Amino acid sequence: MIDVSIVREAVKHRKARSESFLGFEYLRFSDDYKDVPRGTAIFQDTVVWGYPHIGRVFMLEKGLKEQFKKPFWVEEKVDGYNVRIFKLGDRVIALSRGGYICPFTTDRLPEFINLKFFEDNPDLVLCAEVAGPENPYIEESPPFVEEDIRFFVFDIMKKNEEGFLPQEEKLRLVEKYELPSVEVFGKFTSEQVGELKKLLLKLNEEGREGVVFKEDSEENRRAKYITSYANLSDIKVTAKNMLQLPPEYYTNRILRLVLFMEEEGIERTEHLYEELGRAFIDGLFEAIEQFKKEHKVYRTFRCRFKSRDNAVALMELMQRTSKHIQVIQRDLKEENGYWVLTFDKVFLNMTGLLGHLLSGGLVFD
Repeated sequence: MIDVSIVREAVKHRKARSESFLGFEYLRFSDDYKDVPRGTAIFQDTVVWGYPHIGRVFMLEKGLKEQFKKPFWVEEKVDGYNVRIFKLGDRVIALSRGGYICPFTTDRLPEFINLKFFEDNPDLVLCAEVAGPENPYIEESPPFVEEDIRFFVFDIMKKNEEGFLPQEEKLRLVEKYELPSVEVFGKFTSEQVGELKKLLLKLNEEGREGVVFKEDSEENRRAKYITSYANLSDIKVTAKNMLQLPPEYYTNRILRLVLFMEEEGIERTEHLYEELGRAFIDGLFEAIEQFKKEHKVYRTFRCRFKSRDNAVALMELMQRTSKHIQVIQRDLKEENGYWVLTFDKVFLNMTGLLGHLLSGGLVFD
């Protein structure tokens, strides 16, 4: 549990706030505070800890030797959004990384997760990535999810406790309840860098995001490593909204891309230079064309719900919590047994700047 004095301090400093959503009242940590991570949620006598930050290794060979003294598991890092799924009372709900109850994930999870898991293990929390082209949060999607969404369990927590179940116990539960899981590539040591480089080159060629290393020890040290493909993809999908992101978002991805290529021995080619330039420029051209036609810069999202009420609840949540983005519903209709919600995210910063520039406004450097 969390010390009551820390909770009071967090509330006083506006790092934690009360939430009321889908019939639940709880306290949500909106920022990291002392040892409590952002996204931690307190429901009366139940605490669901926020998912911790995981450091990134830039240089594989030296990074693994520096970070891991014992063997470690290697799992795929799926390109999606992070959720924690658990039973509260007689309902199974999903929290977003930031600690909001997600109406979309909660609505769809019975289609992907065996709910008997929670009947048999009411004290456990599934940590999963939700990925696919029809999600309401991110533009990217892994190549092996061509429509709708899929769930990928990657960790299991306990309520009221930090940390995770040991990897072998997690794998046993995944198998027993046939839970959808990230791909587990096996256990390695820092001496097996050659094998890991081959694996990462393969993932890069397949357009997959990268891996997470998890030490097989009580300390459970962790690190992640991202492919060059994923860095290019990040730049491409965010270029239209680059004003909302700090400059280091892009400089870090360019640096990671180059370091991945240098360590993996990937040759520099004109095609690479073209792709990097295209990743930045295409999004900006698209933004300008959109603004000229519609006087706004936006992306359209589409997602499916079993319940119309949950679709409405998602729109209410996003309209209430979005900053620098205006969320506008386009359509909500029944289609093949689902309620299909379509909406736009209008990027207010880019819309405002283009409106100023294209009308002849001045910008002082």
